[in-house]
Amino acid sequence: MTNPSRRALLGAALGGAVAATAGLPATAHAASWKLRWSPSASGDGLGAFETVEDDRADSHPAGQPHIFAEGDNFRFNMHTVDRDTATDRQRQEVTGLRTGSGSYLKWLPGETWRVTYRMYIPDSLKATTSFTHIMQMKQPGNGTSPIVVQSLRRVSGVQTIELKLPVAGILVGRTDLEPLQNKWIDVDFRITIGDGTSGSVRWILKDGSSTVIDRSKSGVDTLLADRVRPKWGIYRSLGDTSGSLRDTHLLLTGMRGHQLV
Repeated sequence: MTNPSRRALLGAALGGAVAATAGLPATAHAASWKLRWSPSASGDGLGAFETVEDDRADSHPAGQPHIFAEGDNFRFNMHTVDRDTATDRQRQEVTGLRTGSGSYLKWLPGETWRVTYRMYIPDSLKATTSFTHIMQMKQPGNGTSPIVVQSLRRVSGVQTIELKLPVAGILVGRTDLEPLQNKWIDVDFRITIGDGTSGSVRWILKDGSSTVIDRSKSGVDTLLADRVRPKWGIYRSLGDTSGSLRDTHLLLTGMRGHQLV
């Protein structure tokens, strides 16, 4: 009996490989970021957002609007006389990611989202001893606790910018604020929405080509109920003891929302 030819052996091997992989997908695709939201301040105006919370208590009509499109930027003005419906604090914020008339994106359990934008913090917008939030992640609805906050906080007299998970009291990261004021900086925030220990966040700040801070936290709770909705603007307590409250503003531009798919 003659030995089988090399071609026959190769054919048998290939046939076995095909049989072993039968029923499996031909290719496996890695997850990637899909752009879902890319508003233009000059084109979309405040229609870029799900809701606008501009002087909800009508405390300062002469200063209205406090939130508006200014060229390619979204501008948030805050005056020392402004008051929210809870009079111990001030709030000029927008919420959510609107993609069309009556349509907005819902961030749901198990999903991973990313928002990137450029931010200008003038030196008149100072860190305080009490809360000054410039980004929040919340469950929609009145009286819900923030899930994530990006805040300007004085720590031992030093002005800092930080990211915190306030319900669990977890500090994700913190860096000096003053070197980042009076210039455009880049924000990259990512969140996996999950209950218990199934959530995660990542926070990156860049000053030009330099990464100022890049911090992550996994195994954390990033869901209260229903869904998560981002907020931007100025939300600050009047309980500051450092004398840091001023008439001020915040600028945001180039806002983008991506979903990991």
